[in-house]
Amino acid sequence: MSTQTTEEDEAETHYQQSADDRPHDEKVRQQSGAQEAVESAEQTVHLKVFRYDPEIEGKHEPRFDDFHVPFEKGMTVLDALIYARDRFDTTLTFRHSCRQAICGSDALFINGRQRLGCKTQIADLDGPVRIEPLPHAEVVKDLVVDMEHFYDQMHAVEPYFQTDDKPSDELEEQRQSRENREKVKMSTRCIWCGACMSSCNIAAGDNEYLGPAALNKAYRFAMDEREGERQHEKRLEHLDQEHGVWRCQTQFSCTNVCPKDIPLTEHIQELKRSAVKNNLKFW
Repeated sequence: MSTQTTEEDEAETHYQQSADDRPHDEKVRQQSGAQEAVESAEQTVHLKVFRYDPEIEGKHEPRFDDFHVPFEKGMTVLDALIYARDRFDTTLTFRHSCRQAICGSDALFINGRQRLGCKTQIADLDGPVRIEPLPHAEVVKDLVVDMEHFYDQMHAVEPYFQTDDKPSDELEEQRQSRENREKVKMSTRCIWCGACMSSCNIAAGDNEYLGPAALNKAYRFAMDEREGERQHEKRLEHLDQEHGVWRCQTQFSCTNVCPKDIPLTEHIQELKRSAVKNNLKFW
């Protein structure tokens, strides 16, 4: 065991020297040497990680790099990625922050499914763990994708309370009943990870579609009894359009991958019913 530890430390020290300056082929050779010590461990995790840097496109095409990481009980995919980055290749790029399934920054495409790296247990996965960036998004580098369009769609639904205009002396405390709180509670669990948007076949082909995350955020406020009546009608009118609620084809892809188990498809269907009722008011 002591010999193995020494070899790992030597490999780590050697690999981290000027990692960014070495040619790709040399870096691959160093990576292989560093992992020989790890592969001698009793149990290892085989990672196949997507690699791509658009800034050097033409020199290196998208590829998959192999990493063999020592397995530990309770290890998550994010744990394994951090080990691979720190020990084998410091240029490996991915997002992470809280490591507790709260921030949503480490959503990845793991073994063909959208998942959170920090929530996905290695022990629950079969075979080599294939890790890719979220589909239907532009790759910034390796496992990092551009989330700007996703955020734009979220902000487009105006995700905040809007009350009817009243003189300040007429404003009253806006209370919420326990029943109404229960109604919107699940929708508030969204962590803006983008997994649902990435899984949606409609969003993949329609860049103007608001998408399941944004519509769920709209549901959270549209169904809250504290929002002003006129503002509620205005919100439903905004959602009642071609690229709004009616673009959803009820495939349940978003619901199936949501790491917070939010019934996204159900919420969108309720928005459709509310939009129809809102239109009937004016007939």
